Amino acid sequence: MALEGCVGSLRSSMQLLDSSISILDEATNDFPRLSKVLQTTRHFELISEPDLHAAQSSLLSEIRPEVEALLTRVQNYLDKLERREQSLMAKCDLNDGRLGTADSNPESAFTPKSRASEAPNGKPMSAIQEMKFKQLKAKKQRLSYAVETLELQAKQRERQLRMSMAAPYQVGYED
Repeated sequence: MALEGCVGSLRSSMQLLDSSISILDEATNDFPRLSKVLQTTRHFELISEPDLHAAQSSLLSEIRPEVEALLTRVQNYLDKLERREQSLMAKCDLNDGRLGTADSNPESAFTPKSRASEAPNGKPMSAIQEMKFKQLKAKKQRLSYAVETLELQAKQRERQLRMSMAAPYQVGYED
């Protein structure tokens, strides 16, 4: 009988162990999924402040020369556009002046022959003299236009020379 008590106690212990194993199986069945769910992913990495400053200065040293070169190109282009604008304004003024002198000239192609055939001293001119007079007048206008054009070109070249002489000094002061 003593043996039967031991067997009964052993059976109850085994049942208890079986129920414990089934409970543990049910409880730990979800562990692989939970380990994936609870796994942390680092989206941002923290770095030290000296490392950050070193990276910033490295980036700055790489970018600064390119930015300065681009700024220089932009400034040169703006200077070129300004010179072109001044040249176009001077050309416009020259053309306005030419048109103004043509408009203020009373002896134009639309004047009657009686006034055009008179010399500046009031005496009538022959056809040859009239043709020579018109040729001389046209030549005078062409020459005055050529002189004005040459003066504008000289002024423009002076500006370019001043700009080219000033450019090395401006670059030296930017550093």
